[in-house]
Amino acid sequence: MQSQTTARGPAAVTAPGDDARATQAVDLREVRHAFGALIVLDGISLAMRPGETVALVGPSGCGKSTLLELVCGLQAPDGGSVAAAPAALVPQRDALLPWADALDNAALPLRLQGTRRADARRRAAPLLAELGLAGFEHAKPHELSGGMRQRVAFVRALLTGRGLLCLDEPFGALDALTRADMHRWLSDALAAEPRTVLLVTHDIEEALVLADRVCVLSPRPARIVCELAVPGDCPRDPADHELVELRRQAMEALRAC
Repeated sequence: MQSQTTARGPAAVTAPGDDARATQAVDLREVRHAFGALIVLDGISLAMRPGETVALVGPSGCGKSTLLELVCGLQAPDGGSVAAAPAALVPQRDALLPWADALDNAALPLRLQGTRRADARRRAAPLLAELGLAGFEHAKPHELSGGMRQRVAFVRALLTGRGLLCLDEPFGALDALTRADMHRWLSDALAAEPRTVLLVTHDIEEALVLADRVCVLSPRPARIVCELAVPGDCPRDPADHELVELRRQAMEALRAC
């Protein structure tokens, strides 16, 4: 069942319970949000099919992370409505528990659901192995590389059991080589464990490599000014001529704002 948030007050939009909306993993309708007098989002509408990966790109501070928080139910919109499947948020910083090893960090959602520690660790171990972390189960976060920490955070998100993953610039702090490796890893992980993914990134190339669809946001207050369908399977070659052309279109949309 989808969770739904509708704004209150005179600007509220009542979310319809139509069948079309019920089939979407995410359905945003004219979403508006402000912090006091500062309007951050102004009329965002976006629908996502189950299993789709959509990337949001736009200038720093335009409200991309705020939009993820609305989808995850961490905030309520000031206008419009948000309907979304239960979501797990992977923030910019991995937020691993420094005193716990990789296995306990990955298994945390199961522990919070009441699973015994031994059983939770047993269920988390195969996922860590699938994502290239076999042999690092007992490593503490400070003993792991940035890419390895992000993989632990991703396993933790998978083990929530939620079908929608909201990724907030998960590779922004990584060097170019590690980031390319992580793109391949994420694509393989989603092939093995299919999910709907809403990805926030400031990197247009990264969005085109990973997403089925790219939405370009304007500077604050954010609106969707361009939407691009990306052909081919992930991860894609950023040097492919179709991606080069799509990148040009996205850059033109940003410059025109």
